Amino acid sequence: MEPENVPAHLKALAEFVIRHHSDQLRSITLSPDPKLHYPLYIDFAELLDEDPEIAHLVFSKPADYLRFFEDAAIWAHKIVFDELKSCEKRVEKKFIHVRINVSGSPLECPETFPSIGRVRVKHHGVLLTLKGTVIRSGATKMYEGERTYMCRKCKHMFPVYPELETRNSIVLPSHCPSQRSKPCEGTNFQFVENSIICHDYQEIKIQESTQVLGVGVIPRSILVILKDDLVDIVKAGDDVIVTGILTAKWSPDLKDVRCDLDPVLIANHVRRTNELKSDIDIPDDIIMQFKQFWSEFKDTPLKGRNAILRGICPQVFGLFTVKLAVALTLIGGVQHVDASGTKVRGESHLLLVGDPGTGKSQFLKFAAKLSNRSVITTGLGSTSAGLTVTAVKDGGEWMLEAGALVLADGGLCCIDEFDSMREHDRATIHEAMEQQTISVAKAGLVTTLSTRTIVFGATNPKGRYDPDQSLSVNTTLSGPLLSRFDIVLVLLDTKNPEWDAVVSSHILAEGGLSEEKDTEPLTDIWPLAMLRRYIYFVKGYFKPILTKEAEKVISSYYQLQRRSATQNAARTTVRMLESLIRLAQAHARLMFRNEVTRLDAITAILCIESSMTTSAIVDSVGNALHSNFTENPDLENAKQEKLILDKLRSFDEFPDIISTQAL
Repeated sequence: MEPENVPAHLKALAEFVIRHHSDQLRSITLSPDPKLHYPLYIDFAELLDEDPEIAHLVFSKPADYLRFFEDAAIWAHKIVFDELKSCEKRVEKKFIHVRINVSGSPLECPETFPSIGRVRVKHHGVLLTLKGTVIRSGATKMYEGERTYMCRKCKHMFPVYPELETRNSIVLPSHCPSQRSKPCEGTNFQFVENSIICHDYQEIKIQESTQVLGVGVIPRSILVILKDDLVDIVKAGDDVIVTGILTAKWSPDLKDVRCDLDPVLIANHVRRTNELKSDIDIPDDIIMQFKQFWSEFKDTPLKGRNAILRGICPQVFGLFTVKLAVALTLIGGVQHVDASGTKVRGESHLLLVGDPGTGKSQFLKFAAKLSNRSVITTGLGSTSAGLTVTAVKDGGEWMLEAGALVLADGGLCCIDEFDSMREHDRATIHEAMEQQTISVAKAGLVTTLSTRTIVFGATNPKGRYDPDQSLSVNTTLSGPLLSRFDIVLVLLDTKNPEWDAVVSSHILAEGGLSEEKDTEPLTDIWPLAMLRRYIYFVKGYFKPILTKEAEKVISSYYQLQRRSATQNAARTTVRMLESLIRLAQAHARLMFRNEVTRLDAITAILCIESSMTTSAIVDSVGNALHSNFTENPDLENAKQEKLILDKLRSFDEFPDIISTQAL
């Protein structure tokens, strides 16, 4: 492209790109592959400061001006390419796409950033930004983006762009578009061989998030088309902000169905907001705060642990065992992969069985807030396809649409009213819970999807809870499913006048607490954002290993359970041993340590014990509902530890191995 016949706006755009983005152009020039499509990221706010007129044209006529911008970027790339003559690694590129990021610019106003349900005809043809969750991602295809024709009369060559709106049909101009002093007006054109430029192409569907909807509004969805370097950068379940051009596409012509124009957003820039959502950027001063917190509680570590646990679901009084179980489940153990590639999962699962009004759903909702990726569903409205994956026919081809467990991959799936699910629907989550995959063979699509998710269930007992019967009889859940849950907590609403008096005074005092806020964040109840950061930090930072002492305690307890298990045969499987290890590792992480000590093993045993209807060791655990925070947890723990170790030793053939000098 020669400088003299360059349009003025193209020159201005090229100058802007060279002035502000020369480092991006240099890295594109030094990339080795000439056939790839490269993105060039430009902030709209920066362009608006530099040249308001061009910025307005890019916003109001994006279809034309984004194409000009890309020509300017390629021209600027050639200038940079010539500058780097001395460098041998330079490679000339043909495809550079300008991606406009509107964050922090005036385009974030409601007019150009509406919710998906408020997209109207007035938004057609301007640069529009939409926010939503990806609910379906189609296969990557190839489509024809440009082909060159030549006028047979004057031999002028010109590009023709197929229209997406009319399913990629090509419309040739009525006469030759050459802009000479004497018009050619030829009407006969010849296709130039090998001039077709193809693009990668993917369709995704985004749906507006339910948190921002008004009362009684059904969430709407819109089709988004991703091209070239944007393909495959998002997957189902991601929260995204998409900037693009709104256009319409003819719906597929089906028999007896009226043909309509469906709105489609042709994406120019896609930004994932999963990372933004979860406050995961943990500054160094916060990490220092965590370390200082634990140095204060060096002598009484359990008191420090209880200070953290008080922040979990603070509106529910007491329930220490449940809060500990929720914390250990969310933190999880360390995934173990052996030499043959077999995986032992690191995620724990938790089931709450309880009478009505014992706060089960409160814990589910709070746990979903603590996790950076979560899905809440109820058993009655969930089918096996809704939980796993659905096969959907779209435009003549089958696609897979992700269900709750796949959307919660890497996070938490809460299932309320677990007992009201149909039996065969419940069986579908067996594989997802233990092997952490879902194998699908539907409509000719055979695949395996990963579901590294924590399952958190809540269920009511069948009728009145009978302590003499086994857990599977009381909950009508099958043995194989119960064995997959690491902790099953039973919350019974028994009559206890002292407890009722304390709880009622706590609930009545709730109103007065909201006014007085504590300024020190970590001395009193931890706020939600801090808890979330803490859980995320300890999960990524610590990979605890078992000490010999902890191994011995866990092994002895498992053997003891196997000997005395008559009622709980469904729970005392090898999975219970894996659960003990996971819970002990999770407790070590919670205590800000990298090794699993005897204290962690004892806590894991207490958690498992409280999920046994007939306890093999501790008869004093009692009802999980009436478990409160003790004044001196370290002293209390020493007593329980002594009790458990004595019981284990009496069953153990090697009495000298577990020493209790510390007690």
